[in-house]
Amino acid sequence: MASLLTRTMKGATSLIPRSDDRAAHQGGILEGANPSKYDPQNPIITFIIQAGIIVIFCRLLHYPLSKMRQPRVIAEIVGGIILGPSILGRIPGFSDAIFPTDSIPTLSLVANLGLILFLFLVGLETDLRILLTHWKVALSVGAAGMALPFSLGCALAYGLYHQFREDPGLEPISFGTYMLFVGVAMAITAFPVLCRILTELKLLHDHVGVVVLSAGVGNDVVGWILLALCVALVNAGSGISALWVLLTSVGYVLFLVYAVRPPFMWILRLNGSMQNGPSQGMVALTVLMVLASAFFTGIIGVHPIFGAFLIGLICPHDGGFAIKLTEKLEDLVTVFFLPLYFALSGLSTNIGLLDSGMTWAYVIGVIAVAFFGKIIGGTIAARLCKMVWRESFTVGVLMSCKGLVELIVLNIGLQAKILSQRTFTIFVVMALATTFATTPLTTALYPPWYRKKLAAWRRGEVDWDGKPLDQDGPSSIEDRASLEKEDASDIRRLLVYLRLESLPSSLTFLSLLGDDRPHGMKRIHPSKAAGEKPEQSAPLLPKRRLEVHGLRMLELTDRLSSVMKNSEIEDVSPKDPVVNSFHSFGQLNNIAVSGVVEIVPERSYAEILMRSVSEQASDMVFLPWSESGRLSETSNTSAALEHSRQHMLENGAQSHFVSTFLKGAPCHTAIFVNNGFGGAPGKREPEGLTRTKSRLSLRSNHGLSPAPLVDHSHHIFFPFFGGADDRTALRFVLRLARNENVTATLVFMDVDQISSAADAEVVPAPFTNSRKDGASGAESSMQKMLEQEKSFFISLRDSLPREHESRILFEIANTSHPLSDVMERAKSEVGQSARNSGDLIVLGRGRESNVSFRTELQHLLASGSLMHSVGSEVGQSLGETAQTILATEVKASLLVIQARKDDVTA
Repeated sequence: MASLLTRTMKGATSLIPRSDDRAAHQGGILEGANPSKYDPQNPIITFIIQAGIIVIFCRLLHYPLSKMRQPRVIAEIVGGIILGPSILGRIPGFSDAIFPTDSIPTLSLVANLGLILFLFLVGLETDLRILLTHWKVALSVGAAGMALPFSLGCALAYGLYHQFREDPGLEPISFGTYMLFVGVAMAITAFPVLCRILTELKLLHDHVGVVVLSAGVGNDVVGWILLALCVALVNAGSGISALWVLLTSVGYVLFLVYAVRPPFMWILRLNGSMQNGPSQGMVALTVLMVLASAFFTGIIGVHPIFGAFLIGLICPHDGGFAIKLTEKLEDLVTVFFLPLYFALSGLSTNIGLLDSGMTWAYVIGVIAVAFFGKIIGGTIAARLCKMVWRESFTVGVLMSCKGLVELIVLNIGLQAKILSQRTFTIFVVMALATTFATTPLTTALYPPWYRKKLAAWRRGEVDWDGKPLDQDGPSSIEDRASLEKEDASDIRRLLVYLRLESLPSSLTFLSLLGDDRPHGMKRIHPSKAAGEKPEQSAPLLPKRRLEVHGLRMLELTDRLSSVMKNSEIEDVSPKDPVVNSFHSFGQLNNIAVSGVVEIVPERSYAEILMRSVSEQASDMVFLPWSESGRLSETSNTSAALEHSRQHMLENGAQSHFVSTFLKGAPCHTAIFVNNGFGGAPGKREPEGLTRTKSRLSLRSNHGLSPAPLVDHSHHIFFPFFGGADDRTALRFVLRLARNENVTATLVFMDVDQISSAADAEVVPAPFTNSRKDGASGAESSMQKMLEQEKSFFISLRDSLPREHESRILFEIANTSHPLSDVMERAKSEVGQSARNSGDLIVLGRGRESNVSFRTELQHLLASGSLMHSVGSEVGQSLGETAQTILATEVKASLLVIQARKDDVTA
């Protein structure tokens, strides 16, 4: 056995490359090589193992931390600490096997290359236009937010310098340089993490968010300048050398601004990259500029990251260039390179060195100075800017966020041997504590309910206690109520949720609500108008009665570009193609339109929609159901639509979004499920015929655009059961029927209570005041309500204008199986014209209906009478009648109406 082991060890030893080998052995593990053993001549194998472990570990840690709304940098720092000597490094042989000392330079090289690219992205994210626009508040809050923590940090540096200057690994350094470094470490704010937190908490466009963002930009720039000065002092051998480094740096900045930026901008405009996004050549040019700038700042005695940061600052934000360039680089940097850098920080962090009471006293002192220095300084400055106390404290808390920028500063100090491993660990714990506490403290100090109350107080609507103030005139709600009484079918303010895949059908639907385009005065060519007499009176344009506001919501992701789009939303919205198409539609159809883009997390879609309803004082919300089967929009819309024709109703996120909004909707809501509305080409194939591809068909012109539709008509079918939702739906159908291209069939479903008892559960509406005196009293009350609903239906029929009688049909139908009869009647009413612009079925959501169809629906599902399986979530969102219609082969779109709360309780 001993001889066998000896031969095996000799064989394995022979496989290790020697300096006299001409080439490395290629057999690998097939020849018995150990892939985890570090080979200086082939370090890539060990690097792949290290990178894989770091990326996977950080991703796994981020999942639970994201539930607490913590930024990703927390997971990356904690992951490095766990992999380092603090925890897993204590396992015998772990560090030698996974992170051997000889492999650290290779890992550090790749990580620092990623750091250079990341600082370039930070420079791209830093929009100096914000600083110039809000320079007064940025100067006051930023200066106070840096001066106090910088001063306290300088005072704390005295104790740290004398307590830990004997630690191993330190180079002799003057106290002045050490004090400057500690002051910068205390005063700096993590601008990238701050942007992410503001966006996550929906504060980016709030007054607090604008103040913090402006001060953060200035704080970030000044902090990097001070850090560059500190590094120059460390690297310089004398004071005169440090002065030359400083002057060279200033001259280089001026050179970039006045000699590099103008020709760079000219090349971008000439190439078209400013308008259409950077081409591959422009990306290559920009990356070369980043590397060259990093090289120069490195050789003059300043860290290479400053050169990369400066190139990011001079890149233009016009035309969305900075955002589009970030989109091309960010994923590789943030997913791969950045975790390596912060994992290295964790590998250099050893919690075990915090082994004495004095050391822990300094840990607490550093955290206290970092917290209270920033909070007190930012709070006082914000209060002097006439912000209320709670807003001021929120500004101070947000300015205390350290995050990844602090880790970069600390690593520079560790590499320059300003900090020992012990003091480095103290500051890492401080960075973790301040970053982790920022989000929960901000949420507690500045919750959404307080923001709403403060905004109403500033508008003069409520007093400081939240009580409404008496207005001289009627409120907007009272105005809308009086208008509703005057003309209940009129919708004056409409909010539309804009989606790319739903845009054609949504615009077709909205065109039915617009006024007809007026015939203007007779036009005469200017050269022929000399002898013509002007017309005595020109017809006036009709008054615009419909105002439509479009809201497009895009998902906020973890990408830097997503946060940049949100911070530059005022530039993004006017250039959004969906919003621009919406504006053009309004001009063509004589509808007053406006549109904005919001970039928010998916979970906040319903909240943002309700906020927009309040801001726009909307009478109705038009909410199209996702046609792609996803709540968030995808870039490959055609592929998503092809995949989702049968799955669009199986999306639980969409159902949850609709249900959440409907629960708190303050106005009428129309949920639109499209099925060829607008005459989409190819929406109806003749039954029994299938199209197959051949060599001839592939060469033919089937892909060309079809001829425009000649028949622009629509037919509407509406079954009326009663209740607030159905009454609102009936009025809205009559509003649509004003358009000459619309015909409608309105059927009052008179449900036979006795014969339908087995299939339909008859329930009294909650808004009745009948006494529970037995079955006869309940039946009497129900009959009375049904008669009231019938009278309402007949009254609208009798008040129908004469010019509409030829296009609108009112009917009363007795039924004992409501769902089955509605389903059969819908099949005979809609989808009969294969060449029109699409038919429509309108339903009330049925919250306050006199009958419940749950029993009959269960019977239809059990008997297999329905063609498609539609989930119960859809039924809970849209109602049982809508669930039945969607489960059948009805060739029409569906519109489900829910009345506002005031009408339900009236």
